[in-house]
Formats: sequence, structure tokens, C-alpha cells
Amino acid sequence: MQLNTNQYRSASGWAEPLATALDGPQSLVLVFGASEFAGEQRPFDDLAAAFPNAVIAGCSTSGEITGAQVHDASISVAVTRFDHTRLKLAVTEVTGPADSGAAGERLAAQLCGEPDLCAVFVLSDGLCVNGTPLVAALTQHLPPGVAITGGLAGDGNRFVSTWVLARGVPRRHHVSAVGFYGQRLQIGLGCDGGWKDFGPERRITRSEGNVLFELDGKPALDLYKDYLGQLAQGLPGTALLFPLSIRRPLSTAMPVVRTILGVDEARRSLTFAGDVPQGWVGRLMRTTDDGLIGSTAVAVAQATQSLNARSDALVVSVSCVGRRLVLGERTEEEVETIVAGAPQGAAHVGFYSYGEISPGVDGGVSELHNQTMTVTVFTET
Repeated sequence: MQLNTNQYRSASGWAEPLATALDGPQSLVLVFGASEFAGEQRPFDDLAAAFPNAVIAGCSTSGEITGAQVHDASISVAVTRFDHTRLKLAVTEVTGPADSGAAGERLAAQLCGEPDLCAVFVLSDGLCVNGTPLVAALTQHLPPGVAITGGLAGDGNRFVSTWVLARGVPRRHHVSAVGFYGQRLQIGLGCDGGWKDFGPERRITRSEGNVLFELDGKPALDLYKDYLGQLAQGLPGTALLFPLSIRRPLSTAMPVVRTILGVDEARRSLTFAGDVPQGWVGRLMRTTDDGLIGSTAVAVAQATQSLNARSDALVVSVSCVGRRLVLGERTEEEVETIVAGAPQGAAHVGFYSYGEISPGVDGGVSELHNQTMTVTVFTET
């Protein structure tokens, strides 16, 4: 494997010349950029010209990660030329949340035509997609054992517009997935949250997919406003400080965390990044700075524990925008923790998202998470 990272800003251009020597059909170019670049095609044209044979995938963010730093109003790029791994890009348009499961089926159909599929990295529009059926469909229709990771595109804390690169152009209402093929690719996976439940457990008495209408028979939006107090004026962004932990009643499985993406004042409802099934129970959550940074250390340790200590590794972290809002000026400590736990000399990029895709903290199949740090490490034997 050969690796290179770079950064772009509108005022100054690329931080260094693009590594055109790494172009090839077994090269992956990951692109994580601020949402405002939807209206600036130049950097994407530069990448297409520099890497005409590579697979290029990317999305908008709530913060771009390169190495041990977090940036805004920039584009972070990692170029990886694999020695033994084949790549394939799948892209589909999504008409809305109800089309999310079908979108996952369409992506799986595009990726399943070749042997030795071992991993899929997914980047999805962050506002018009329900991540739960998207990931469930991918899991169902891809071969058993395929590692599925990725995230939902971000838009800072604005929740207005997100994009995914579709054949070199940033587009709304799209999902892309990169398939990795071969027997010499090693994949490390890590996931941890650092949040704790508080307050009474409440039953989800009315919901439809990822839209929550009632908790204990009361309007969900009203309940959140009661807890937020003056912070309610900043909804939906301030709801990131109090995600919802949900689980099936009497289940011993780890709860799933859900983050609010939008509110509907007329219907007194909340829209989440993934399903909030009716009949399940939920509790509000909160955390501390140290809790989040500690969970990041857990995630990177999980991702690297089964891998050889190689320097030629690509480390991709996807963390929730809600974690960034809580950490504030300490955000870079979270990213520095990833670099400290990664193989020495590894390339690290990532982004702050509206949803994270990974197996859970106890392993198993992949699912949509919120308020979670996920780490994926790619290396070859």
C-alpha cells in the first residue's frame, strides 16, 4: 500500500501537489469536505484529472479530519494505492427516507457481481436517508461476513443540505458505497460511545420509521423542550447534547443511540437518523468530555488489536457532530487519541457526521449509530 493525504481550501488551493503517481484502478481517493463546496466544482475536477483511473468517493461533513487536526471550510483527502485489493464504486439516488432500504438493495446488487468481496465503505446523504433500513438491506443482500462501515454526510450543525460525491460531482439525495475485493486485505473495526442514560425510561407509544411522535403518550417534541429549557431555541442542533438511547423491552442487547436530525413544530414530532420502533423504550443520554475521549481510545484499540503493527495503514474515523458540540475546544483531543492509538506512520482521515455505520460495541452485524466514534483500519498482508 502507498498512502498520501492532502487538504484544500478555497483561498489557497491544495496544501501540496496532488500525488498523481498513486493513480490506478486499485487506488481509492476519499474526499471529506465542508457542505459549502457543493457550489465549487474546481477541487473535484482537480481530483478527477489527477486520478482518472481511481475510485473517488466522498461526502460533506460537520468537520474534516486530517491527521491529528479538525478543520472547517476545507476538503480532506486520502489517496491509497492498494497492492492486492480490487475496488468498485456503487452509486444510487434516493428519493426519500422510504426509499432507503431499496437503495441498500441497489447498492448491494452493484457490488455483488465479483468474487472475494470483503468490505464495503458507505457514504450517504445525511438528511433524506433513514440509515437503519439502508444498512439492514446492505447486510441482508451482501455476502455473509462482509464488513460494512461508513457514515451519513454532515452539514455542520445547520441540518439544511448535505451531499455525496456521485461520479465526481457533489449531489444531494445520493448514497455511494466502495467495495473492497481480495483475500489479502485486513480490516480493523472499532466503535464506542461514552454516553450514559439519565432520567426515567419512557415507552415509544407512537412512531413511524425514523419519526418519533409520542413518548408515554405525550408529544416527543414537548418532552425534549422541557428537558432543554432555554436551549430549545436552538433545536434541532441543541438536541445533539441529549441523544436518545433505545432498546427492545426486556432485551439484554446493548441499546442503540439515536440523534435528532429535524423537528416538526406542527406535528410535535422529532426526526432521527435511524428507526425509533414503536413499542421500544428510550431514555435520554448525556456525557462528559472525558467520557467521549475515553470512548475514542476504546474504539481505536478495538480497531487495531487484531492487526499487525504496520505503518502502511489507512485509518478512517467517523464521529458524530454531537460529540464535537460537547467537546468544543477539546475536539482535537478526540482526534489526537486516534492518531496515538493507530499504527505509527499510518494515514488518518475522517469526518464528523450525522450518523455512523459500524458493527456495535459488542461486535455482530453492522448498524446505524449516533453519538459514536467509529474507526475502520485498512491494511494488506
